Amino acid sequence: MSTRLVAAPADASTLDNRRTTSVSPLISPALLREDHPADAAVAKVVENGRTETVDVLDGRDDRLAVIVGPCSVHDPEAALDYARRLAAKAETLREDLHLVMRVYFEKPRTTLGWKGLINDPGLDGTFAVNKGLRLARKLLLDVSELGLPVGCEFLDPITPQFISDIVTWGSIGARTAASQVHRQLCSALSMPVGIKNSTEGDIQVAVDATRAAAASHVFPGITMDGLAALVTTSGNPDCHVILRGSSAGPNYDPASVGETLARLAKSGLPERVVVDASHGNSAKDHVRQAEVVRDLAGRIAAGERGIAGLMLESNLVAGRQDLVLGRPADLTYGQSITDACMDWDTTDDLLDTLAAAVRTRRR
Repeated sequence: MSTRLVAAPADASTLDNRRTTSVSPLISPALLREDHPADAAVAKVVENGRTETVDVLDGRDDRLAVIVGPCSVHDPEAALDYARRLAAKAETLREDLHLVMRVYFEKPRTTLGWKGLINDPGLDGTFAVNKGLRLARKLLLDVSELGLPVGCEFLDPITPQFISDIVTWGSIGARTAASQVHRQLCSALSMPVGIKNSTEGDIQVAVDATRAAAASHVFPGITMDGLAALVTTSGNPDCHVILRGSSAGPNYDPASVGETLARLAKSGLPERVVVDASHGNSAKDHVRQAEVVRDLAGRIAAGERGIAGLMLESNLVAGRQDLVLGRPADLTYGQSITDACMDWDTTDDLLDTLAAAVRTRRR
């Protein structure tokens, strides 16, 4: 007769957290907002920025929206330096361009890499997220106090509770456009949100996401006090498609733009398109961004109205550099540690080119 070994009943406490090494307290959104509040002047910048962005997207405002700034922020001091220059430029070109500064704190990674200022503000792998949230909110307030609207990509569905009240324009990246979680998140956000086509070039993913985000949803989230809750939304009617090219090539040509507008119309959605001049549209070559912008400027000057805005990756210094964790002092001031960017002088010139194109189209 064989003997069969029977395992002892499992203790419920041993069934979970087998791969979790630690759980740390997270500051509540309410406490962070109390520590770094948005005053009336900042609130006005955000509110006006959102209204103007939607007016441009819908064609009530004949200016061009330009979301421009670093690929990601790793040095708040350099980012604020950039913001001062852009704020002055925005005032000069305000009749023709609606400028929004790209202030990205979260970086989706294809495999591994630095995940952004919120996740690792020390650039040393210590993941001091509470510190990162404080730095991020403080920088957004500082930029807004210059009168400059800001745009952020939302990657983690919890992060918006900490900063979304002072964000004028949001984006959903190519890697998360098909995510139901992010589509639900978009439906709750109070600002216009651009959604990118997939990394493979699938435009319909972004169109479907735009349609889903416009609908009402119920999903788990957190309250301002950091407690788990069910969130019910009314839907976000101000989402739009961003064409960012793909690994197969660019998609900012007239045919691709026209196809995207047709797909939006077929889905019963407003015909809004923003073109990202970087990523697949420039083959990730920061120098070629200028070629994309000049091509688009020529089409806009010739009367093309299907493009409501552009996105540009720009920093103080051109190119990119590698980060060695724990050695931020070795980095070149004002140069990206993620995607390569155009320098400020090139950006300044291209913004003038786009403004001139809008004036020509207007005439």
